[in-house]
Amino acid sequence: MEKPYTIRVMTYSPEELEEVSITSVAEIREIVGKRPVTWVDVEGEIDPSILSEIGAIFDLHSLALEDVLHTHQRSKVEQYGKTHFLVTRMIAFDEVLTSEQLSIFFGENFVLSIQDQPGGDCLNSVRDRLRKGLGKIREEAPAHLAYALVDAVVDGYFPILEALGERLTELEDQILTRYDNRHPSRIHEIKRDIMTLRRTIWPLRDALNSIVRDAGNVVTPETRLYLRDCYDHAARIIDYVEGYQQLCSDLMSLQQGRESGRMNEILKLLTIISTIFIPPTFIAGIYGMNFNPESSPFNMPELNWYLGYPLALALMSVMVTSLIGWLWFKGWIFKK
Repeated sequence: MEKPYTIRVMTYSPEELEEVSITSVAEIREIVGKRPVTWVDVEGEIDPSILSEIGAIFDLHSLALEDVLHTHQRSKVEQYGKTHFLVTRMIAFDEVLTSEQLSIFFGENFVLSIQDQPGGDCLNSVRDRLRKGLGKIREEAPAHLAYALVDAVVDGYFPILEALGERLTELEDQILTRYDNRHPSRIHEIKRDIMTLRRTIWPLRDALNSIVRDAGNVVTPETRLYLRDCYDHAARIIDYVEGYQQLCSDLMSLQQGRESGRMNEILKLLTIISTIFIPPTFIAGIYGMNFNPESSPFNMPELNWYLGYPLALALMSVMVTSLIGWLWFKGWIFKK
């Protein structure tokens, strides 16, 4: 039976790198320590017993391992002796926004990353840099690799923000050009995605700030500078998110204004039609009364006129035409 998870190990020094996919946890113990830094990358739903075996190799705390198994954690950072435990969330956007937990352990000579979903992550840029020896990543301590992983996660937020911004701009144009009763639901969908982003990035910013302030000797001063830059990126994302939240509120107000304006136009049209037809209705109502002209000379003698009916129609037409002309003169109808 195929395993629901995969384990990739990259062990490296400034001069060389070895990358292998392993099938048993025992192989990790054989690889760790061969080179200055070992990165164990686990993708997919891992069995608790396997996770415990991996935790025993790196002397990881049971509480941290428990947080790995519960994949709905907020972003946070915790320190257990010389090992740091960092939780962040990777996001993906395909019609709807989804998030995936990424758990990172790093110590003096190792980095352990655990994803709850197999494949499709945003860490390939880090893997490529390691393989090609780009930048300083292979020359630095494990904390720098942990920073690179978090930085890749944070950078993955910007394309999502750009996509949401394009959807908001497109929706704004649609609201201004045509009425659609589906616009409010679309605004709420985007707002829900933005709230998901906010709930994800806000605690991550606090976690990064905590690492910068309290990382001890595990994080070098130079890596702290990189982490501070990553913190700045997270703060920028929060600014974008808050701006998009305000834009969603503005779009909802705009939609409500358009709906109110449309309703006012409908009521205006109905009022004008009613107003135009009131005089003919009044005249028709009068001549609809059944008074016998033979009983009294005051009982509608015009009913016996030869041109009584044409005159009544002409009177109605004159009144309707005059009323339309007056409404036009006032600028209430036919205005450009």
